[in-house]
Amino acid sequence: MDIHTIEEIVRRPAPPAPGAWREGDAWLGGGTWLYSEPQLALRRLIDLDGFGWTPIELVEETLVLAATCTIRELHDWPVPDDWAARALIRQCCDALLGSFKIWNMATVGGNLCLALPAGPMISLAAGLDGTCVIWTPDGAKRRIPAAAFVTGDRTNALGRGELLRAIELPVAGFRSRSAFRQISLTPRGRSAALLIGLGAPSGGFALTVTAATKRPVRLTFPAVPDAAALAAALREAIPEGLYHHDVHGAPDWRRRLTFHLAEDIRRELAA
Repeated sequence: MDIHTIEEIVRRPAPPAPGAWREGDAWLGGGTWLYSEPQLALRRLIDLDGFGWTPIELVEETLVLAATCTIRELHDWPVPDDWAARALIRQCCDALLGSFKIWNMATVGGNLCLALPAGPMISLAAGLDGTCVIWTPDGAKRRIPAAAFVTGDRTNALGRGELLRAIELPVAGFRSRSAFRQISLTPRGRSAALLIGLGAPSGGFALTVTAATKRPVRLTFPAVPDAAALAAALREAIPEGLYHHDVHGAPDWRRRLTFHLAEDIRRELAA
């Protein structure tokens, strides 16, 4: 779709600085959502490709994904064979239903910023206890847990003029055993529930709930809990109003799915 209100495209942007952000500005990543519907308030697009960020970097014990890394680049990245949870990357990419054109353009950062409950890059980042690196309009940086970046259905933690620069995933998470569960209302539908479990070599257990809820919910335990303890933790962490409601699933159904899939993950990682 053409955006007929755009007056300027900045192809070689400078990092955010005081006074640089204007009303009517928007960051342009892959553009798969931006160009999907009218954007009547926009006047200027700032093309993130102009920063030339490296899509994927392994920096010591951290996997750094640039916000402009595409789904295809992430899916095809050669994951080290000794990472026990390496399957999570492809599992989450595969949960993003779209044509090859979408995969080649849609970005990891765009999936997080759009903040749809079913965004699988949200699931990956939160499930692996990632950190979001944010550039602020005054030229500074701030970091927040990926599980806190999405604050609700289509809402996130970015302020006016802020930019998601990268997602940092600790390699320690990839060295854990993983369990992945995803289900949709229809065979090729949007995720109604997507849960990720991690069993750390030290014995710790983490469970992340996405898609079923309006924002990610991550629970951690010093060891794999029993069924009753896990169910009690889910009831406490996810009030009724936090379950998502749209055409892809009703809240009470999503709640039942969450408890069922969580117990399935618990049993797998306790084995």
